[in-house]
Amino acid sequence: MASQTYLRSGSAIANSKLEYLETNMEPNRVALRRLAPLEDPLEYLPCSQIAEYQKGQVIYNQSAPSTNIYLILEGRVKVSCLADRGRQVLVNIYQREEFFGESAFLHPAQRPEDAIALENTKLMSWTASEVEGMVMRQPRLGVAFAQIMAQRTTEFTERIESFGADNLARRLVRCLISLSARMGTPQEDGSVKMVPVTHELLAEDIGTSREIVSQYMNQFRKQGYLQYSRKGMVLYPDAYDAWLRDASRRAANVLAPGEPTQPPPAGRQGLKE
Repeated sequence: MASQTYLRSGSAIANSKLEYLETNMEPNRVALRRLAPLEDPLEYLPCSQIAEYQKGQVIYNQSAPSTNIYLILEGRVKVSCLADRGRQVLVNIYQREEFFGESAFLHPAQRPEDAIALENTKLMSWTASEVEGMVMRQPRLGVAFAQIMAQRTTEFTERIESFGADNLARRLVRCLISLSARMGTPQEDGSVKMVPVTHELLAEDIGTSREIVSQYMNQFRKQGYLQYSRKGMVLYPDAYDAWLRDASRRAANVLAPGEPTQPPPAGRQGLKE
């Protein structure tokens, strides 16, 4: 029987790529992570003085750009930048044992970042010149930082692909899955418990307004895909993964808006896009 060829839009092609990566590349990524453990920068960095920041305190911004590389000992830090019309765009949320402030290696005019403590936070830091000197003496430290940057570049690439292929509902789901993988604690029932994340932060991540994120989050909660309050969030990554795969297949075939998705796990309602 002859094979059939379907004409697809640019968005549909991007969705096909995302679906292929999800189903075919993830096992390879897991295998590579097992075979090639990453260098740990902490094995090469000396201790430095500890600085404490209160919740909401600015660590650096565009008026006073970063000159240091920071390591989080306690707390969480939001790094963001300004887009057109003054809209905040989230770069990432960093937590304990993660580094940020790598823009210190750039010229001041190329550092349009803000870093703010999301909670009471303790940091160690090293100036960019100190890190450069240590890398000259210990090249494996440079490898460690290069690996961190490569990981982040991969994450940013996936976000860009999502912006090109996904609607807001799918972008929000991918954001929630990513945050739960980094910041969550798996529970016995398959759910993941994580620290609270404001709707404003989620909106900055996926490029929309807080009000729209609140609408989707309320819908997700009513349909049993997550629970949240000011104290924290519990979500079900496996259910979201299954929904995303189904949504990507439907989008890749350019199906009509509103076509029903596969049934969700028992006890949960269908998730609308």
